Amino acid sequence: MAIELAPITLPASASTTDFDPDLGREVKGVNPGELTPEQFKEIETALYTHGILLFRDVTLTPEQQYVLTKAFDPESESYGHGNNKTQSTKKSILHPDLKTIPRVHQVQLIGNGMVYNHEGLESAALKHPSHTSFHKTRVSAENEALGITRFYRWHIDAALYDYNPPRATTLYGITVPEGDRQTVRYSDDDDPSGETLSVPLGTTAFVSGRKMFQILPPELKSFAVRTSVRYAPHPYVWMAPARAKSDGLGIVNEGLELPLSELPEWEESKIKTLPILWKNPVTGELHFQVHPCGAQELIVKPLPSGASREGALYPDGEHIKDLGKVRELLHLMQRPGIAPGLVYPHDWKERDLVLFHNRGLLHTVVGAFKSDQVRAFHQCNLAASDVPTGPTEQDVITWA
Repeated sequence: MAIELAPITLPASASTTDFDPDLGREVKGVNPGELTPEQFKEIETALYTHGILLFRDVTLTPEQQYVLTKAFDPESESYGHGNNKTQSTKKSILHPDLKTIPRVHQVQLIGNGMVYNHEGLESAALKHPSHTSFHKTRVSAENEALGITRFYRWHIDAALYDYNPPRATTLYGITVPEGDRQTVRYSDDDDPSGETLSVPLGTTAFVSGRKMFQILPPELKSFAVRTSVRYAPHPYVWMAPARAKSDGLGIVNEGLELPLSELPEWEESKIKTLPILWKNPVTGELHFQVHPCGAQELIVKPLPSGASREGALYPDGEHIKDLGKVRELLHLMQRPGIAPGLVYPHDWKERDLVLFHNRGLLHTVVGAFKSDQVRAFHQCNLAASDVPTGPTEQDVITWA
């Protein structure tokens, strides 16, 4: 039976004119746990072309999930944040969210509630990440009871220190609780003009990095194609005392980050400086790929020879170290890309397997569960054997 790719079912909120038509495909006619080399090449091309691949009604062991994830980068080995690193670094904001499968350290158990006798774990207390512990403000108890919620943290799966960003992430839904839909509010409760988005309970929301770049005005395209982001050392420890914006897209600038002198020991050579735009290995297109919460500095190259200086930002280049300005510029560029009409909120079913191109999308946890709503997923991504490829000289000439 040939592999079939069908468009994913989009929510009514998806823009009929602006939603990326190439984003997301449901894959039929193949078992993702038992791919032949020829079938995998088809899947690999499809992932880089469509960003999200959905397999329904899948049975997948942790070993099979690891093998599938590793196939996208055969030289990769460790989990994206290092095997067992997230649980040993207790100051990290990731510490409560992940439990390692004992016999396959690259696969993590995530979810909500108490899980027993699971793949070698006698018991695991899982905690669905909530905006209530990370945002500067929170939805009121009254509105929460009405189903109002928020995006938690828009991000790329990446350590952003020492380890390279994974190429692909696999998410496998094992136990998926049912419940009422919720409404994401992009702004604070006291801002009635803010945008909203209806989402399934516990959705994972995705946006296209390609679309995020495409919709920028020319002066911001020029800035993006010339700019790299320097991330803080141990960024998830650094950002832990700080608090996020209400749309989950970056940090409120209050100076609450942990001083560099108080971080775990770090080395300058392990700090990651990555281009804002990452080049797709199949389509050649540019994707806006920045984890705004971990960004510390921006390094802007000057305009190429012969480029128009009219309206250009930092035409002579700049090293922007003012953290408030860094965050202001990133939010200016990224916020249009998470508009309600551009978001794909996946409606999870048990035994869903979602593969996503981690170097082409941003995603976020959404919503809130009650303590008795048990959810169990397996997540796998592997620190890449290479760094993302940025814009070519021709790309810079084209867009600057």
